[in-house]
Amino acid sequence: MPHHSQTRTNELLAAAQTGSVESLGELLQLYTNYLKLLVFAQLEKNLRVRVSPSDVVQETFFEAHRDFPQFRGHSSAEFVGWLRKILVNNLCRVVEQHVLAEKRDVRREVSLERLATALEQSTARLEAVIPDPGSSPSAGAHRREMELVLADQLAELPADYRDVIVLRHIEALPFDEVAKRMERSSGAVRMLWLRAVKMLRERLGARGLA
Repeated sequence: MPHHSQTRTNELLAAAQTGSVESLGELLQLYTNYLKLLVFAQLEKNLRVRVSPSDVVQETFFEAHRDFPQFRGHSSAEFVGWLRKILVNNLCRVVEQHVLAEKRDVRREVSLERLATALEQSTARLEAVIPDPGSSPSAGAHRREMELVLADQLAELPADYRDVIVLRHIEALPFDEVAKRMERSSGAVRMLWLRAVKMLRERLGARGLA
């Protein structure tokens, strides 16, 4: 697993802005699991079987490569914000395609504004899962680094462990709703959640992060 150092991220961004295609590719790969997690959190269950988070993220990376000369930021925070905007557009387009394909009521079509807001909320809840490093600029950079580490660790958990944490913490659903989504009893979901959180904390603890 790559080590997410804020210094390394900034170095890759600076190199990419001087024209290094290799550095841009390496930089984008750091955000793979983070972006997949955000996509997964926004997809309704009926769409998860047809929309691949990996496909949405790969399309986002393709457009980021193509449009990178237009990026005017100078920090990793600005870069990830730019990536999220591209992601929102791609996710909105994919979801709308499926909504229209199912001939749903036009009022249920996805709006960019609503999806962008939901994505920001997922990001905020993702931040809430990790220990609070404070409010200084360096703390903010550390938080962004931790988000990437957390997303990578979640990606390596068993699927049901990852799903229960995403539903409970990223989507902020009550246990009864999580149980419905996972088609299990509320008691079974609570036990699954306890085991999932324990494993995640152990994985983070092994890296000195919990």
